[in-house]
Amino acid sequence: MSCKVGVGNGDTGAGSVDGGSKQLERLPDSVIDEILQRLDLESLCSAACVSPIMRSFVSQILSSLSSIDLSAFSPDAKTLEHILYRLRGVKSVILDCFHLNNSAVIKILGPNIQELHLLKGSSISYTVLASIATRCPNLRVLGLELKGQQLPEVLSENLVEILKHLLSLESLSIKVRGKEADVFHLESIDLVFPKSLTSLKLQPVRELDAIHLMRQLSNVENTLGTTSSLSILSSHLHLHSGLQRLSLVLDVISDELVISIINTLPLLVELNLEDRPYKEPLVPHDLTNNGIQALRSCGHLSTLSIVRSRLNYPASFKRVNDLGLFLLSENCSGLESVSLAGFSRVTDAGFSCILHSCKNLKKFEVRNASLLSDLALNNISGAAGSLVELKLLSCNLITSDTVEQLATCNTLEVLDLCGCRSISDTCIRYLACFSKLVTLNLGGSDVTDSSLSVLGSVSSPIAHLSLRGCKRITDQGISFLLLGKGIIRKTLLSLDVGHMPGISDKAINTIASAAEAVTELCMRNCFFVTVSSLKVLASERRLLDGNRSLQKLDLFHCPRLSFELVRCLQKPSFRNLRWLGAGFTSLARKRDELAVICNERPWLTICFEGCEMGCHDGWQLH
Repeated sequence: MSCKVGVGNGDTGAGSVDGGSKQLERLPDSVIDEILQRLDLESLCSAACVSPIMRSFVSQILSSLSSIDLSAFSPDAKTLEHILYRLRGVKSVILDCFHLNNSAVIKILGPNIQELHLLKGSSISYTVLASIATRCPNLRVLGLELKGQQLPEVLSENLVEILKHLLSLESLSIKVRGKEADVFHLESIDLVFPKSLTSLKLQPVRELDAIHLMRQLSNVENTLGTTSSLSILSSHLHLHSGLQRLSLVLDVISDELVISIINTLPLLVELNLEDRPYKEPLVPHDLTNNGIQALRSCGHLSTLSIVRSRLNYPASFKRVNDLGLFLLSENCSGLESVSLAGFSRVTDAGFSCILHSCKNLKKFEVRNASLLSDLALNNISGAAGSLVELKLLSCNLITSDTVEQLATCNTLEVLDLCGCRSISDTCIRYLACFSKLVTLNLGGSDVTDSSLSVLGSVSSPIAHLSLRGCKRITDQGISFLLLGKGIIRKTLLSLDVGHMPGISDKAINTIASAAEAVTELCMRNCFFVTVSSLKVLASERRLLDGNRSLQKLDLFHCPRLSFELVRCLQKPSFRNLRWLGAGFTSLARKRDELAVICNERPWLTICFEGCEMGCHDGWQLH
């Protein structure tokens, strides 16, 4: 197997491991096998590069694997072929297809595959669905990310093939990334759903097509009840009551759509609806209190997400107010996860009734709610004692009093207050109460260096921390955070210090020396960071000190990074770097030198488009 699989640049460090490998090989075979069985794919591939004996052990383990996850890097066709040669019996595959085309993907297909996820399929055409339908008859779970193409109706035609042939399919997710025209066209086709299908996700789909889809499901039920000639066909159809999870990204969410979903899927457990309107929706093509009220008839619903995105236009649900949420709360005691975005007319009273009615609520998220304040979370300890995740994004009336109210919620693992500008230092002292807190986002808040002194002393196992846009935090605050008496220096995996004018090389040097576990670092729009601190991050000394190496680094719009940055990317520096955000830096003018580096490091993606970490929002374009 190629030693490059799963390794940032193919470096094996042979000179430093020869002695260690000989000692390892003296162990009994059973002990070596037990050690290797506990490693992930990346570590196994690294171990295979150590010696022929280790390569033999790794090959045996790979041949027995039932699942493989290649989502962390983008293999080319040749590398994928090497991997598949040793994984002929694998049943579950997760694959980053950014560098793959149809012919490369088709080679992994076979009757042994039961779960298949093809991500970032920028060069995969819609016709791959037909190949999947014929080559993977035992498929139970299928997830696809495809780039929009010129003939979107071809997508719908191939969707028919998937549903017709995969009679054991339980979960289907198809996400198309492209222009407004790249949507599912369902009005002109007849879909026959497998009887086994319980989960469906389509993105994007027009409201009218989604309503047509629901009518088709309803008509199937009605026809089967009255036409005996379809009795044989019924064994291969999925009756409307069987679909339990539905997720749609639409042009608009309307009352008619919601009511048709509720009437068609009475056993719905999970409903996720997001719309991205290009203009202000008008009646009747909009969501009102009537549509929200219809949701209360879903007695089995445990997950509800209704989101109006501002991606294309700053619209909101202007026809939903407190009354709609009052009506919803009458029969929503079983909800465990609620996500609401764009409800600009709902006040504390409406949000509070959801919090107090859902006795088993574990996740609660509200975005862009201009009327939500601390009052909505009064006495939340008694209303949501099982709360695990709380996200209140861009809610300007939320202050530190909300965090104080949460102090008794010792089950909290995720606290996201991004964009809540009234959050200040007084909230930090209450974070010590969250003994299970893993993710904390204070982006855009008014916290200062003194608050990070407190945060650096808590014992919460914080692994993901965002301070983006906290303009009152300086280098000294980062020192307080990572050089304190707490454990965050050992637990922190990802850190975002972007858009912070008080951050300079001193802070980055502190992160490089003290943050022992950080693998993702964002410093975009930090105007005082220079190449000198990047050299510290890239140095092998950092690895020798026991720190993990960076896998993702965002340097977007750091103008003081000189042309020496190119040298920092040459071997052996940043040996495990997988993704680099380099837009609006000196690297943009060094494309020839970067081409050489990319040839040496085929798993390194350099993004100049300004994408967030990992190109989650723009992989189809570059």
